[in-house]
Amino acid sequence: MIKSKVPRHIGIILDGNRRFAKRLMLKPWKGHEWGSKKVEKLVTWCEELGIKELTLYAFSLENFSRPKEEFSFLMNLFKDSIAKFEEDPRIKKNEIKVTFIGRIWMFPKELQESMYRLMEKTKKYNKYKVNIAMAYSGRAEIIDAVKKLGVDIKNGKLKIDELNEQVFNKNLYLTSEPDLIIRTGGEKRMSGFLLWQGSYAEYVFFDKLWPEFEKNDLILAINEYGKRERRFGQ
Repeated sequence: MIKSKVPRHIGIILDGNRRFAKRLMLKPWKGHEWGSKKVEKLVTWCEELGIKELTLYAFSLENFSRPKEEFSFLMNLFKDSIAKFEEDPRIKKNEIKVTFIGRIWMFPKELQESMYRLMEKTKKYNKYKVNIAMAYSGRAEIIDAVKKLGVDIKNGKLKIDELNEQVFNKNLYLTSEPDLIIRTGGEKRMSGFLLWQGSYAEYVFFDKLWPEFEKNDLILAINEYGKRERRFGQ
């Protein structure tokens, strides 16, 4: 039961899929299948609880160094999951806008095309938002923003004196800021997730691995968020 104010935007670091698979004596990467199914449930839970925006850390830049067999498995899983999402009736019914953030040009062409297709299909929706961080790094996001701003300054579109936080923010992959960031899997670090946007987010950590995460855990995190006083440095 929700006992407090519900955050508008929640970010989640989806950690623990491989460790979950190892517990079941499966190939480590098979845990990603369980994690993908949990994401499907998560979208429904967020709608039921009134959470308007969700940002998921699904694949980092560092994840490109995973073993070849695992990487191939993940690429196929992402492609299948996106195709399933594309046909999901909830997308149109609930007007869910899906956005992929990160250096998505690094993925195989077929996977890139499926991402762009889903984004194009949902770009006019605005009731709920799901942002999926793929080939993502918070440092890379900041560097890419600096590069874009540098080009604008060089071409005379922007003066250095006009550069401020608002202008910088518009050049990031994601312009909105999460109120609450949740990390599963027992680790208590940011791992480069939304370094700029999450500067004033509240954090809640769970020892549970991502495939073990349930709706009641989400409610617990929201209730914990509601207990905190957000002063934003004031």
